[in-house]
Amino acid sequence: MGRRRAPELYRAPFPLYALQVDPSAGLLIAAGGGGAAKTGIKNGVHFLQLERINGRLSASLVHSHDTETRATMNLALAGDILAAGQDAHCQLLHFQAHQQKGNKAEKAGSKEQGPRQRKGAAPAEKKCGVETQQEGLELRVENLQVVQTDFSPDPLQKVVCFNHDNTLLATGGTDGYVRVWKVPSLEKVLEFKAHEGEIEDLALGPDGKLVTVGWDLKASVWQKDQLVTQLHWQENGPTFSSTPYRYQACRFGQVPDQPAGLRLFTVQIPHKRLRQPPPCYLTAWDGSNFLPLRTKSCGHEVISCLNVSESGTFLGLGTVTGSVAIYIAFSLQGVFLCGSCSWCVSGLLL
Repeated sequence: MGRRRAPELYRAPFPLYALQVDPSAGLLIAAGGGGAAKTGIKNGVHFLQLERINGRLSASLVHSHDTETRATMNLALAGDILAAGQDAHCQLLHFQAHQQKGNKAEKAGSKEQGPRQRKGAAPAEKKCGVETQQEGLELRVENLQVVQTDFSPDPLQKVVCFNHDNTLLATGGTDGYVRVWKVPSLEKVLEFKAHEGEIEDLALGPDGKLVTVGWDLKASVWQKDQLVTQLHWQENGPTFSSTPYRYQACRFGQVPDQPAGLRLFTVQIPHKRLRQPPPCYLTAWDGSNFLPLRTKSCGHEVISCLNVSESGTFLGLGTVTGSVAIYIAFSLQGVFLCGSCSWCVSGLLL
């Protein structure tokens, strides 16, 4: 794969950690911040309208939601509800977007599009309530319920995801517990110890099975709080003498052209940093019996995040050095590599 430089779509006034896309409204949702430290760096969730203008994808700020002293580190989307991981808490946000009457042709011909429009959008971050940044689209965001989801001495929610019908969400963090909550009340319905140490990622399948990966080097499959099996990626993969690996990320994906087919994908990275780093690995699993199908090396740059396209055709990997790679899900063959960030890639969407 030849490395390319990705064009910049949007630059936020704070570090970004999480992304989601609402395709029905054409919105890109980006969140992050500087946290509680008094550095002058704000915390917020930005709602951006995506458009294609003269063949080029453009993002313009529609609404800036202030999260006060809490930086959003992870996001999950269910219709018009966002679940935002902020420190040790999960905050539900409800947003409504509607189109105002306006001259779309005039907007399309405007010079204030894409990255240039950000210069005019900056003052709107000082406003509260509804902020209309672009003619024709109005958006309102309100805080719903909030609940503490992690209770370690240094608590942090590291991951959140909704189930297939958006009635439940699952959270994991530094205390190693999985907690499942009703939506939107955030009433706790399940809690169990999944890992010794931090939970790094989790994924909910359409049949209710839950996959968790943690710093204890384990990846586990659960049905509610009952352990179904543990994953063993090296059964059909490479063997090593003394290099310990841990699971960094896990995602379910559809099997293209098989409506009932399901695959699980995981990323394995060296547990410790070495002067001469060994490769990271990408594994595809059968989604019904959780046996490994194939494993391939995905380079020596440490993988930070994984995502699967909605169709299940492609996988996206981000690295701690700021690069992004695209792989074919069926064969695990790499097809695209680019440098996208100047530091760790914390979220990506396909």
